[in-house]
Amino acid sequence: MGGLSLIRNVGKLLRKTKEKKSLIQSNYQGSKPADALDANFNLNVETLRSVYDNCSDVMFRSFLLFGKTRAMLIYIEGLSDVEGIEEYVLSPLMQESTSVTIPLNEFIEHKMPVSKVKRVNMLADCIESISAGNPILLYEGEGAGFSLGLSKWEKRAIEEPVAEGGIRGSREGFNESLVVNTSQIRRIIKSPALKIQSMKIGKYTDTNVSIAYIEGLVDKSLIKEITVRLERIEMDGILESGYIEEMIEDSPYSPFPQILSTERPDVACSSLLEGRAVILVEGTPFTLIAPISFFSLIQSQEDYYQRFMVGTFIRWLRYFFMFLSLLLPSFYVAILTFHHEAVPTALLLSMAASREAVPFPAVVEALMMEVTFEALREAGVRLPKQIGSAVSIVGALVIGQASVQAGLVSAPMVIVVAITGISSFMMPRYIAGIAIRMLRFPIMLLAGTLGLLGIMMGVIAIVIHLCSLRSFGVPYLTPLAPLKGRELKDVLWRAPWWMMDTRPRLTGNADAYRQAPEQGPNPNRGSEKE
Repeated sequence: MGGLSLIRNVGKLLRKTKEKKSLIQSNYQGSKPADALDANFNLNVETLRSVYDNCSDVMFRSFLLFGKTRAMLIYIEGLSDVEGIEEYVLSPLMQESTSVTIPLNEFIEHKMPVSKVKRVNMLADCIESISAGNPILLYEGEGAGFSLGLSKWEKRAIEEPVAEGGIRGSREGFNESLVVNTSQIRRIIKSPALKIQSMKIGKYTDTNVSIAYIEGLVDKSLIKEITVRLERIEMDGILESGYIEEMIEDSPYSPFPQILSTERPDVACSSLLEGRAVILVEGTPFTLIAPISFFSLIQSQEDYYQRFMVGTFIRWLRYFFMFLSLLLPSFYVAILTFHHEAVPTALLLSMAASREAVPFPAVVEALMMEVTFEALREAGVRLPKQIGSAVSIVGALVIGQASVQAGLVSAPMVIVVAITGISSFMMPRYIAGIAIRMLRFPIMLLAGTLGLLGIMMGVIAIVIHLCSLRSFGVPYLTPLAPLKGRELKDVLWRAPWWMMDTRPRLTGNADAYRQAPEQGPNPNRGSEKE
């Protein structure tokens, strides 16, 4: 009896789950009506009026085509080019003296001075066109509408990226317009092999999303997988590329990002030339790059614009300070708590004297200072730019000095936390710096309870986790694990450009070579050819 009741309960649960899933799917079939336009002009106009009821910014402009046929132009104020509508649509179509010898639909499609004229037969297509800023023209006697490419809205000018600045390199960044962003990529990569596929995501926002890749360099299975994951998204709206990043990444519960975000066109283009794909989203300057590896988060675009020796030195500094940012507070806590013998006697006596009046254990002291430092950092980001940096710097100085004088923390701990904070600023990718900052706290707790053994356990757990991660099927630690010796020339150091003749092998082996052999500088090469 107990088994039968269990089976019945499981059956009910499955039925409820199935009903709930079908209800959700029915709700996300789309908010647009799927009816075709009627041959009745008045019915089409009234249907669109009912759709845009209580929408004061939607304009319904009625007029007579050549003084004979009733017509209606529907557009959204602020999204459509009103001057273009008056000059290229209303002005030529309202002339009563004009005699049209061809059918009206052919005149509109072939004679109107508008770059894009598209015939639409479905009501949903009309609504999509109007929402995109393209006016819809309806007239009596025609069971279809005409979408006119006259969209125009205010957008931010191209500016220097805020989060990815540099000394050398391009000063241009993406903005919130998808058309502008794709045009910046097209301006850099002029080959017709650059393909851009588009789709719309979001029940209400109908956000334009584009996938850019170079045909012949990217593996087709990667584009297919990205397309499948994007088409699987069913939600109310997409307001930023972060929505998509969380929905399509392989391991969403990992602190490490498996998709790289950037607002620099040169970074996006360099990724395309390496066989990666770029996802661009309307309404945000941050584009997504996939697949990536852990080392992609450590590399900066400026590494490739400076001479290779400078790029290699800066990259080594970056690796060193990354480990310092992750482990320095933990080492300090472990040594003060368990491993006094690891410190020279004079230094140990100095540290003990500075902590004589501190009432808290070293791990509590470190946690207090780290949390305070993170709070000051976030306060500086959220405050207005004019006072944000001043508040964070003054706050750190005042709080640190007052805490030492009050005996709440020791002076060496303030120095350790300050060095750790400066080290975290060395990370070129903000999201990678956040991951390191998050992992710092559990490792400090392990150091306060188990000492250096706890730090070793934490580091081993992080390495195991990194080895298990994938970015669209690509191992996260590639080319170090699995080892690909030929590709290490762009991981631990930055080889000269004439030595980086092959592309990273990510998901395929298409067009492995990116330049001709023997490209190194040779002053005698010209004289030899002569």
